[in-house]
Order: sequence, then structure tokens, then C-alpha cells
Amino acid sequence: MGKLKSYQEQLQEIVDKGINAAEEQQKKLASKPFDYAEKLESEAREYSVKTLRKRYNGYSDSLFEQLRSLNSRFGNFAGDLVAKLEKEAAEGADAVAEAAEDVSDAAQDAKKSVEPKKPAARKTTARKTTSTAKKTTASA
Repeated sequence: MGKLKSYQEQLQEIVDKGINAAEEQQKKLASKPFDYAEKLESEAREYSVKTLRKRYNGYSDSLFEQLRSLNSRFGNFAGDLVAKLEKEAAEGADAVAEAAEDVSDAAQDAKKSVEPKKPAARKTTARKTTSTAKKTTASA
């Protein structure tokens, strides 16, 4: 289950890099109109272009910070989920091992109760027959 944690961390890094790249591109694109507006600005107003840019960048920064926070919360959620899955898998493996042990014990008990016990006389007779057959073969 360590692989799941690794995948979760990699996914979180990919999302974070994507957010950073999107933020950088958005700022580059958004700065062009403000650059032109600042060049054209001739007199100070209540809301100058510079003030508008600061506000816009403030909102933009806030948006990307919220996205990063969401990504972090997602990472925490995924980490908790992975931990729960690992715990359940370990508990399941323990339960399977216990059940297998019980089945093995039951099989051994059943095998012992089913195996026929051979009488001692038959074993002796079998040996005599074998040695008699050898003597017959040797004399011929």
C-alpha cells in the first residue's frame, strides 16, 4: 500500500505544479493590458490603473492560494483514505491467515480420523511374502 501513498503524493505534486504554471501564465497575460493602460494614464484618478492592478493581483493571488489549500486538503483526504485502505487490507490478511490455519487444523484432524490403522500381522505377512518371492526367484 506504500505505492498508493506514493501515487497520492505524486498526484498532489502534479496538481500543485499545474496551479503554479497556470498562475504564472495568467499573470503574464493579465499584465499586458495593465502595462498599456499605465502608459496611457495621464492624470491621477480616484482609482488609478496601478490601484486596479493591485486589486486584480490581490484577487488573483487569493484565488490561487485557495486552489493550493484545496489541493492540500485533497492530499490530506487521500492520505487518510490510503491509511484506512492499508489498515483494512492488513486486517483482511490477518483474518485470511487465521481462517487458513483453522482449515489446515481441521483437515489434519479429519485426515487422522479417516486413515485406516493397519494390523501388525499383515505387515509381517507382507514381508514374508516378499522374502519368499525372493527365495523362489533365487532358486530358479
